[in-house]
Amino acid sequence: MPSITSETFETLTDYWSASTGNLYWSSPFVLPAWLKVWWQHFGTGNELHLLSVKESAQVIGIAPLQLKGNTASIVGGENVCDYLDFVVTPGRETEFFNILLDDFQQKKKIRKLDLGLLRPDSLVITRLVDIARNRGMAVKIQQVDVSYEMDLLSTWDSYLEILNTKQRHEVRRKLRRLSDAGDVRYSLLKDRNELVTSFEHFMQLFSQARKDKANFMTPEMAAFFHSLATATAGIGILRIGMLEFKGQPVAAVMCFDYNNRIYLYNSGFNHEYEPLSVGLNSKVLCIKESIGEGKSRFEFLKGNEVYKQRLGGKEIPLYRCEIIIE
Repeated sequence: MPSITSETFETLTDYWSASTGNLYWSSPFVLPAWLKVWWQHFGTGNELHLLSVKESAQVIGIAPLQLKGNTASIVGGENVCDYLDFVVTPGRETEFFNILLDDFQQKKKIRKLDLGLLRPDSLVITRLVDIARNRGMAVKIQQVDVSYEMDLLSTWDSYLEILNTKQRHEVRRKLRRLSDAGDVRYSLLKDRNELVTSFEHFMQLFSQARKDKANFMTPEMAAFFHSLATATAGIGILRIGMLEFKGQPVAAVMCFDYNNRIYLYNSGFNHEYEPLSVGLNSKVLCIKESIGEGKSRFEFLKGNEVYKQRLGGKEIPLYRCEIIIE
């Protein structure tokens, strides 16, 4: 008979490392390393409520929740986590969510679920919503943001062909202008020693990019970014795309390589080199490098910046879902 067990970040890490029960960890934002860093920096004031549903020793699914009063949400925050979800063994979703809702109803500690941000293919939207409605629970869903992504083709030339004529010309022109200006080097770094130095360059370039980014990078946020970089480098998914011009770092992207996909998390550039479009070119070259490595998808992630669509990204709605436990 399946039962609910309280967990810790350490036990979640063990489950992820061992792929216990073929659990599906859908994105970097639900990995134990990410959840733990977020909680350490931003969890103050909430109660940690990490739950698993187990059948004997097999883990069917994980609900990484935090409580504030009688409202539960998934561990994470919209300002640094692009989308969230539960972690469940494929094929056991209905069983997992019914057991979870039974527990909430019986114990009456959780009276509301406030879940977001959510992709349309998340387990919350595709499975939990219908299960909750069939149990007579009130469900509210609203779109609150967008993300962008694109499936990657096998060659750089085939990628360029998916762009419209104007954008294809612009990409080629800007890359040519940068190349003609002098010595240019781009690397998508993954070695842990290289990441230490390149991450510090990224942080400097991030704050130089725009005033809103400089304001965003408070000391508290900088501490989170450093912890996140250490944790994600530790599990082998952190990548820093570094664009150098005449030996100097002029633009950088922070991204994650997970499930054969590249997640473009954030970026920065030196305004002195803006005439060479180093900010945009660092992203274009990241796409090119990802194609060369045979990645299946490029995730531009949350936000409606124009460049994402111009570079081939397709809009994906992001939702918030509220469920009243009755």
